[in-house]
Amino acid sequence: MIVYLLQHSYEYEITEGEIVEETKIIGIYDSKENAECTKNKFKTKKGFNRYSDDCFYIDAYELNQDHWTDGFATWNNADDNWIE
Repeated sequence: MIVYLLQHSYEYEITEGEIVEETKIIGIYDSKENAECTKNKFKTKKGFNRYSDDCFYIDAYELNQDHWTDGFATWNNADDNWIE
């Protein structure tokens, strides 16, 4: 079964040169049409209306499947190295 994840994601500067990414999961829907309908409702809500339409993302996922299949690394600013 395919489901559709609706998210809202944007970046903003909190101090000069310090950028933060903010992502909100709005919902998971059984059709792309339902996700689009919800997106259209949220576009006019407080906060969401300050950001462009391309800050909304709809992604299709198959249920009961791994979608992240590997590990990850994180950048350590203190010593300029990747932490695995």
